[in-house]
Amino acid sequence: MTRIVAVHGVLPEHRYEQSDITEALAGMCLPAGGDRSVLERLHATSSVQGRHLALPLERYASLSGFGAANDAFIEAALLLGEQAVRGALDEAGLRPEDIDLVVSTSVTGIAVPSIEARLAGLLGLRPDVKRVPSFGLGCVGGAAGIARLHDYLEGHPDQVALLLSVELCSLTLQRSDVSPQNLVAGALFGDGAAAVLAVGRDRVHAAPRPAPTVVATRSRLYPGTERTLGWDVCDSGFRIVLAADLPDLVRTHLGEEVRAFLAAHDLKTEDVTAWVCHPGGPRVLDAVREALALPARALELTWRSLAEVGNLSSASVLHVLRDTLELRPPLPGTPGLLAAMGPGFSTELVLLRW
Repeated sequence: MTRIVAVHGVLPEHRYEQSDITEALAGMCLPAGGDRSVLERLHATSSVQGRHLALPLERYASLSGFGAANDAFIEAALLLGEQAVRGALDEAGLRPEDIDLVVSTSVTGIAVPSIEARLAGLLGLRPDVKRVPSFGLGCVGGAAGIARLHDYLEGHPDQVALLLSVELCSLTLQRSDVSPQNLVAGALFGDGAAAVLAVGRDRVHAAPRPAPTVVATRSRLYPGTERTLGWDVCDSGFRIVLAADLPDLVRTHLGEEVRAFLAAHDLKTEDVTAWVCHPGGPRVLDAVREALALPARALELTWRSLAEVGNLSSASVLHVLRDTLELRPPLPGTPGLLAAMGPGFSTELVLLRW
């Protein structure tokens, strides 16, 4: 089984209260003298109290277009990515040259060479390190990334694999777009990065603390849901696609998917001692709880992450995993479930054992 030996999350230095971001977005997205009531209501009901941003808040109004925003993405992504990987290496007691595979994921900027390739020399990765950069997974990317590490390590059980997620959602903001989708995105999404280090079952490694193992994974695409969640790529960058029926899709599909996955391993939802769930937003989290019939406390760390840093896309579920390990580690030997939903519409499930 794959062992997760480190999970390290990082955030940009620029933190703002939700009210400050609301005020700034009103100036950037609404016409002069426009009605602010919808914007203010969405921000007030988002359950987000504050967020970290890649740039100082006052710089966003001066970004001249997609190219400028993407240049800012690369610069900030390299800084945060290096911090995340170095933190994970220190936490695991591993060296850069120990890493055999790097999977990187982001949906908020484009870089060729990719971010992990640009970081390889700075970090001291081996020249023969295998790289799998991914784009387009969105919020499901953190869970899918762990699943792909597990797939690789099952076939290379003596090796070490790294997942790097960097998401700078603030740089995708569409100015002068007053659509409900853009206003919702402006209320929920923040910036952050995370790195996960995992080792195969035959790798001798003394983890500094108990390391959860990956038991199994499940990926699922739901046909006919392509316009539920994603990007429309336009001259000004990434314009969000966000259907109003997303919570209903969660209610329709997630419960059946999770129960079938657990049943395949002789488990039920009540056996799960830790729910590591992506904080999609308050309506989505309510739908998750209803679909799985969970007690309120089950998603407490997810709600906490949403309140403190917002939705970090693929990095969010990794921050919740880190918080689970640090703040509420389950009893050894008990099962946990890591779950995320993303474009496709898709779900990714990872069965853990603590």
